[in-house]
Amino acid sequence: MTRRFALVRGSGISGTPKRARVLAALLSCLVLGTVATACATGDDAVATGGTFDFVSPGGQTEILYDPPADRGTIGNLTGENLMDEGQTLSLSDFEGQVVVVNLWGQWCGPCRGEADDLEKVYEATKDQGVAFLGINVKDPQRDKPQDFVTNYGVTFPSIWDPSMRSLGALGGSYPTSVIPSTLILDRQHRVAAVYLTALLADDLQPVVERIAAEQ
Repeated sequence: MTRRFALVRGSGISGTPKRARVLAALLSCLVLGTVATACATGDDAVATGGTFDFVSPGGQTEILYDPPADRGTIGNLTGENLMDEGQTLSLSDFEGQVVVVNLWGQWCGPCRGEADDLEKVYEATKDQGVAFLGINVKDPQRDKPQDFVTNYGVTFPSIWDPSMRSLGALGGSYPTSVIPSTLILDRQHRVAAVYLTALLADDLQPVVERIAAEQ
C-alpha cells in the first residue's frame, strides 16, 4: 500500500525553560551513552499482527500518516497494569477512542522531561474521547516506575513490560530501541502519528485534537 506522509511541526528546544529542561535531559542520556534518537534499549520487537508498517521518510522523527484511509492498525497490545498487579490492560479497553501510546522508562531522562507535558495533554483532551496508555519498559522491578508515576502525578494507566514483549504489537519495523517514543492512534486504532522524540504539550496537543475531530 502506498502511504503519504507529512512532517509534524517541529519541537525545537531553544526559547523556553521547558525546552531547555528537555534538552538537558537528552544531553544527560548522551553522556551516559544510552540514546539513539532519545534513550535506547533492547532489540526491535517481532511483529504479532496488525497492518501498520512503520516508515520514517528521510529519517524523520515526527511523522503523520495521512490520509486516514492509508493508515495501518497495530496488533493486539496488552499487558499487566503497572499500578495494579494481576490486572490486565489492553488497547481493546479503549474502543472508539483516540489513544496516545507512550513508551517510557523511569531510567530515561527525556521521559522525565516530557511526563508533565503528557499529563497536561491528557487532562486537556480526555473529554474529547482521548485516552493515554503508557508502556513502561526495561524496569525489572515495579517499585521504581510506580514511584515515577506517583512523583510526576501521572494519572493515565501504563502497561508494565520490562521485557518489551508487548511491543511486538507495533510490528517488526517499529524502532522500539528508541525511548521515549509516542504513537497516536485514531478512533479505529490506526496509527495516525509517530514521534521518536520527547514531546512538549504545545507540539502534541494540536495533533491529538485534530485526530480526535476527524469524522
